Amino acid sequence: MRGLKYWMVTSVMIVTLFIAFVFAVAAQEIHQELDTAWMDENETFIPWYATQHGWDKAEGIELNMLMFDTGMAQMETLPAKEWVLGGTGGVPMMFGALRHNAYLIAIGNDESMTNAVLVRPDSPILNVKGANPAYPDVYGSADTVRGKTILVTTISSGHYAMSLWLKALGLTDKDVVIKNMDPAQCVAAFERGIGDAVVLWAPQMYNGLKKGWKVASDVKKAGGFILIVLAGDKEFCDNNPEVVAKFLKVYFRGIDLVRKDGVKLAPDYVEFLRWAGLNMSDEAAKMDLEMHPVYTLDEQLKLFDASQGESQVQAWQKQLVQFFTSLGKLKQEEGSQLETGYYITDKFLKLVPTVK
Repeated sequence: MRGLKYWMVTSVMIVTLFIAFVFAVAAQEIHQELDTAWMDENETFIPWYATQHGWDKAEGIELNMLMFDTGMAQMETLPAKEWVLGGTGGVPMMFGALRHNAYLIAIGNDESMTNAVLVRPDSPILNVKGANPAYPDVYGSADTVRGKTILVTTISSGHYAMSLWLKALGLTDKDVVIKNMDPAQCVAAFERGIGDAVVLWAPQMYNGLKKGWKVASDVKKAGGFILIVLAGDKEFCDNNPEVVAKFLKVYFRGIDLVRKDGVKLAPDYVEFLRWAGLNMSDEAAKMDLEMHPVYTLDEQLKLFDASQGESQVQAWQKQLVQFFTSLGKLKQEEGSQLETGYYITDKFLKLVPTVK
């Protein structure tokens, strides 16, 4: 009798452990965890919204969202595999591709209007507009800007905005004093009276506007174009193409929502920014949504199409490469390598319609 009881208890335990094991394996198969890298910016709204509504788990993945202050900080952690997919600026994307084998796999948004050079309302830089007739909406002149101190996060999309501004005025980085700091430090320092101009991107840019600072230039006004891109670790992406496609499928679901509902998403956007540690009014949230155009899957497939030669995305990134090569931030051989666009691929975009 005692032996039978022992056998029954043991059997129940084995069955229980087996069932637990089966469920654990099943759960692991259903939700593959992905470490992803983001910043407190517009492109991060979509993955945040997706996790809030379970879109990632519906595709069998689970997004772990790691937050960084800058794109270069993201790239510095890529070799350690702290993340495998994420959103970053077009500038750090170049360096990630060159030094850490990162892929550019999709477009997050167009941020040409939200990388801006700001000055105080009493700045003499505002006394001159359109000094170069080719850029009629750009403020400043060579005489009013030369020798000025500019606060900027170097090797960033903001740096690109600043250098384009200087180029429009006939100047280069060497003609001004550059103070490198992260965006939050830029705001704090400029507010304390340090510097003659500050370069910010959204949403920190809106903090500057709320303080009364004026836009002297932005990437679009100075004749440029810059993307926020979705990046991936090359080794991970090549080994897990369907997982990457599922990640993109989730992201494009968000893009479709943003295209359909637009500013109606402002309350959710405010909540997202609060989660990211930032405060923004409904009106500012609406402006940020409007100032970041996004592209659907069909539109991106066309922008990435290199079947007839250089794709539009390759051309946009090439402009960045040439610009930073001309500044000496990239060696000539590095620039030549990046100009081929070897790191830009549409193979994961093409898989998106096929994943289930």
